[in-house]
Amino acid sequence: MDFEFSEVQEMLRKDARRFLTEKCSKAYVRKMEEDEKGFTTDLWKEMAGLGWMGLVFPEKYGGLDMTFLEMAVLLEEMGRACLPGPYFSTVFLGGLPILEAGTEEQKQEFLPKIARGELIMTTALTEPSGVYEPTGIEAKATAQGDKYIIDGTKLFVADAHVADYMIVAVRTAPGKSRGISLFLVDAKSPGISRTMLKTIASDRQFEVVFNKVAVPKKNLLGKLNQGWPLVERMLLLAAAGKCAEMIGGAQQVLEMTVEYAKQRVQFGRPIGSFQAVQHHCANMATDVEGSRFITYQAAWMLSLNMPCAKEVSMAKAWVSDAYRRVVTLGHQVHGGIGFTKDHDMQLYFRRAKAAEVLFGDGDYHREKVAQALAL
Repeated sequence: MDFEFSEVQEMLRKDARRFLTEKCSKAYVRKMEEDEKGFTTDLWKEMAGLGWMGLVFPEKYGGLDMTFLEMAVLLEEMGRACLPGPYFSTVFLGGLPILEAGTEEQKQEFLPKIARGELIMTTALTEPSGVYEPTGIEAKATAQGDKYIIDGTKLFVADAHVADYMIVAVRTAPGKSRGISLFLVDAKSPGISRTMLKTIASDRQFEVVFNKVAVPKKNLLGKLNQGWPLVERMLLLAAAGKCAEMIGGAQQVLEMTVEYAKQRVQFGRPIGSFQAVQHHCANMATDVEGSRFITYQAAWMLSLNMPCAKEVSMAKAWVSDAYRRVVTLGHQVHGGIGFTKDHDMQLYFRRAKAAEVLFGDGDYHREKVAQALAL
């Protein structure tokens, strides 16, 4: 088996590493944590100019027509840099669902704008129940003439404060597994209110309340009452993408920790010469490499459109736990300094905890794997 990147993938990785090292310093990351918007328009436009927004979109929609495998390479570098901003919500929670299920008119309207960096999107899915199941969708959409009226509350809507459009999951018919529909909602529509939630990762998550929000019927994404399979597909792609992002963070934590173990002297010798520290670093390296292999297997299968729900769930279950173990051991090696706000370790620790639960935590995905094994 060939585990090496192709020439194109290696070029993408190097270019992304170079760009993010220059443009996304830890000083910038810290500044954006305090910034009301959470990212800068200049950096967003530069990323769009590199083709990152439309990386996997077909050329006819302004994209580069690459595969999910190249997307994983890019996301790993983004995770390494702690890149802030609405990239993930726009591409994974907006663009990809439209690419999967949108009409040709919807694709022509939205995808080129996303690729050019002119449109920011997100998805309003989870509700107070917090479950990734159709039973958790209680927000309703009622038909009224040539439009639908949406009422309900959504939680943990990423980047809702800057989104131009939101894909909103609503109930349009009674039932446990059916009756869910998705609508493309103009985020500036009357009746939408947002409240920012305080999160451990200092990212931009919102409670969004829909109060009699009117949406044209033509903005239905996919088929009426049959939206949940599209939600499952979106969650599958997002979980795999988040794994790639977590790998980048874990790799950076490993490198920081090994370097510190070589330089930090205690009892007259580098702490890396002590067996306990060596074993911590070895366990971290094992987790990082294991996470990389299982994630890229899932990304490769997605790039070939192979059935891989089990493989993605295996990856998310493993990587969610592994990233947490890596940052925990990294903190142990660094000692007290790693817990200070001035040190970069805490940036990765907080993001690891947030990513662990996004799109399903380890227990959720272990249950998915068990179901795939007919247990």
